[in-house]
Amino acid sequence: MLRFHFTPEDLTRLRIATAPHPLWEIAASLHRFQTHEGRWAYAPWYRTARSALCGTGLDRTVRTVLLPLFPRASYFPDFLTPADGAAGLDVGLESILAAPDRQVAREVIRLREVVGAPAWTHKLADGGMREQLVGALRAYYHAVITPFEERVHGRLHAERTRQTRMLCGTGIEGVLNSLAPSIRWRPPVLELGKYPTECDIHLNGRGLLLIPSYFCWNTPVSLADPDLPPTLLYPLHHAPAAPQHADSHAPLHALLGTTRTGILRAAATGATTSEAARHAGVTPTTASHHTTVLRDAGLITSQRHANTMLHALTPLGASLLQQNGWHRVH
Repeated sequence: MLRFHFTPEDLTRLRIATAPHPLWEIAASLHRFQTHEGRWAYAPWYRTARSALCGTGLDRTVRTVLLPLFPRASYFPDFLTPADGAAGLDVGLESILAAPDRQVAREVIRLREVVGAPAWTHKLADGGMREQLVGALRAYYHAVITPFEERVHGRLHAERTRQTRMLCGTGIEGVLNSLAPSIRWRPPVLELGKYPTECDIHLNGRGLLLIPSYFCWNTPVSLADPDLPPTLLYPLHHAPAAPQHADSHAPLHALLGTTRTGILRAAATGATTSEAARHAGVTPTTASHHTTVLRDAGLITSQRHANTMLHALTPLGASLLQQNGWHRVH
């Protein structure tokens, strides 16, 4: 079990990341290749990623370099997910290069002791080997995560919106209890029941950064070193299940039409205009027209994030879908 011990000051310093953390997403996505758990939620990404890795020749690099460094296990090195990575991929990769040699050597030794790692990993304390690693991480990110960036950003924005509503309605207690099924807030301690190690982290006024993650599945993850900036990566909710009966949406299709029904279903998990268009099989311009109609009817809400419009269901829209045979899976 992992326990975060809060002081009153820590509660005022609880933050939610404003953007995806590229290096944490790299780590979590590499874990997806190491298990069948949750494969249904990532099926389109998994197929695209496997094809991209084979097409670019990165599959061998992933197998021999990245997977050994990011095992889906009780430990992987903290220097691979630096706090500075929140500012973007390039900043995060620079932080990996700038990591103190002693820290890298210490964490690689721990990786080899706890999980096991190839003999070459001890060379990561050398700058030249780390430059090769950074090159591999950059290539991997652009090959398998960049094509899904729009969706990752959209889902994180939807999560921040959800947490803002939760904070207004139920306070910090509601936010902390809603992060994941395995997380419990027992003041003044945040407990992670399903955690591979036994650890107590005393925040002592440092606060806690919550990072919603698209590729994290089921079990939240934290840094291993309690002296590093306190961070908790937690999983976003994922896609809905298909309806049990192929004709269960017939009344809804008759009411709204096929296109608007498709867009409404896309909005159920948070969708950009482009994603809603792909889901409904229409152009973004056409989708934009239909989202306006659905919004005016009170079935969806739309919020702009930079140059992207994110659509989500209203309670009325969710009720309409549920009454027509659609159910969300968490």
